[in-house]
Amino acid sequence: MTHLFSRIACATLLAVASTCALAQPAELEGVKLEPSVQVASAPLVLNGAGLRTRAFFKVYVAALYVPKKTSDAATVLAQTGPRRVAITMLRDVDAATFAGALNDGLKDNHTEAQLAALKTQIDTLNAAFKLVGEAKKGDLIQLDFAPDTGTRVVVNGQQRGSAMAGEAFFSALLRIWLGDKPADSGLKKGLLGG
Repeated sequence: MTHLFSRIACATLLAVASTCALAQPAELEGVKLEPSVQVASAPLVLNGAGLRTRAFFKVYVAALYVPKKTSDAATVLAQTGPRRVAITMLRDVDAATFAGALNDGLKDNHTEAQLAALKTQIDTLNAAFKLVGEAKKGDLIQLDFAPDTGTRVVVNGQQRGSAMAGEAFFSALLRIWLGDKPADSGLKKGLLGG
């Protein structure tokens, strides 16, 4: 009986320990990544995270939060409802360069007609980053989408600029990292949990 009790206690302890380990934040390049967040009161889970590099420089760590975890880019792009891309800067980058990289990613993954349909939102995004001025090492930039408010640029907890309407725009932003011509193929793999 004592042997059986010991086995049950040991199994219970292992189950509790593994559950606690899953609830702990992950870490990448010294950036802690919460296993879950809330956007517009909706619970989201960490789908994956990765490192954006450019010419051997580590630029930022990006994390993708979605309603339901998946390793398929098309499934992520088809999801609806609140979502978040959280970007933690690993070096200083002026806002014009950062916004320019986002614009390049949009151009690489959309037709001229698609970009024309999103012109108002793209202009609003560029204006938001102009207000940021410079993304400094350690800054947290969140691109949060909620159906009621649209896409918001939040830097270190403060919204910058106006929200951008439409779920299609947030999906367009996701294609920067998850599209057919991603900004960084290693980052795409990481965001998809690979």
